[in-house]
Amino acid sequence: MTTPTRQIRATYNTKTIRVYQAYSGTIAKAALEHGTFVCPPFKMARMTWIKPSFLWMMYRSGWGKKDNGQNHILAIDITREGFEWALQHSLLSHRANAHTDKGEWLKIKKATPVRIQWDPERDVYLRPLEHRAIQIGLSNEAVPLYVNEWVQNISDVTELAADIHNLVEQSELAAANKLLPAESPYPVSDSITERLDM
Repeated sequence: MTTPTRQIRATYNTKTIRVYQAYSGTIAKAALEHGTFVCPPFKMARMTWIKPSFLWMMYRSGWGKKDNGQNHILAIDITREGFEWALQHSLLSHRANAHTDKGEWLKIKKATPVRIQWDPERDVYLRPLEHRAIQIGLSNEAVPLYVNEWVQNISDVTELAADIHNLVEQSELAAANKLLPAESPYPVSDSITERLDM
């Protein structure tokens, strides 16, 4: 069956959904030690991007091996209510409707705390696929909601990323795929589907 071009796929249960972020060792270790991002050097004033796709996170961080402050991969379980609040208060990074007045669109963009990007999903070789993975950028009031209310658990999956990458490099694809987190289509309301141009 063909995967829809725009579809949210994630690891989730009845209460939480898992998203990924990559950080420097300093930020990651502090977050893991305290079980929260409400501790320095995490900066609440900056936009923070969360990604439900494990392989897209691997692409962005180079399996945690890029020397750009993204070599620690964190899996963050957040409430589904928080995740859906983010989607309901979001705006696509590009103007989805060319008929929207640019000035009006920029005004809406400034007032909207969540940004959505759809980027090509990746395979285990990190090659782009036809369908897309969602990225969610949190800013303004969305960041304190994320760190204070939505985050339920933070875990380190850097070693898992390294293990999968090693298996891929050895062409042990069956073993690599077995270690990949299971991600299923995430159900969203019609209003969110429309908002995200799914």
